[in-house]
Order: sequence, then C-alpha cells, then structure tokens
Amino acid sequence: MQNPTKEEIRQILKESKVIAVVGLSDKPERTSYRVSQIMQQAGYKIIPVNPNVDEILGEKAVKKLADIKEHVDIVNVFRRSEFLPEIAKEFDQMDANVFWAQLGIVNQEAFDFLTEKGYPTVMDYCIKVAYQEMD
Repeated sequence: MQNPTKEEIRQILKESKVIAVVGLSDKPERTSYRVSQIMQQAGYKIIPVNPNVDEILGEKAVKKLADIKEHVDIVNVFRRSEFLPEIAKEFDQMDANVFWAQLGIVNQEAFDFLTEKGYPTVMDYCIKVAYQEMD
C-alpha cells in the first residue's frame, strides 16, 4: 500500500473545496469533530455523514454517501478499518475524487479496489496533519 506523495497530497488539498466526513461525531471531544472543525475553519465545506444526527458543525448531516447530491472532492473516513471495503464501494458509486482514511485506518482490500479503479487513495494519515504540513 502506497499513499500519494507529499506533493500529490498537497495538490489534492489545494484543489479541494468539499469534504464529506464519514463517521463524523457530533461530540466536540471526538477526533473526527476536532479535525473536521479545523478543516472547516480552513475554508473547506464539510458534509457530515452520520445516520444518527441531523446536523454537525452547522452543516446538515446525511445518512450515507449516496444521499449527497453535489460533487465531493474528498471523502474522509473516521470508521474502523473493517468498514472500509463497504465505504469504498459506496464511494465508487458517487461523484467524488479522493478517498481518504484517517490515521490508524487501513484496509488492503479497499485500497486495492480503489486504486485499481484509478482513485487517489490515502490511508493511515490525518488530513489535518497533511493540511498543516502544506505551509
């Protein structure tokens, strides 16, 4: 499994505007909330993907990726590794550019599926850290 280079990741983050966050918690103490809040403050539009809440960070939540009707630049995943193959299949059915699994989240089956289809795929890397490394 090989993530895009730092330069490719920098380019992805520069060109991206909309991030759908799978598993975004509405609890401010959770990592998904804090990371998404920082990305939102940096100017990215956040689309929460969480079937259990109506709104997070002032944005209307959707139950699943298929419910998103606009183009998404990055799907950022905060779910356990065993859920990645299913999420990767949902990702493949939507209008999105980049699949990104957060730090500690890795699944070879999902990685192979996505890269064979030509999607830029990042796993086991925090999007906030990548963003902060751009400077």
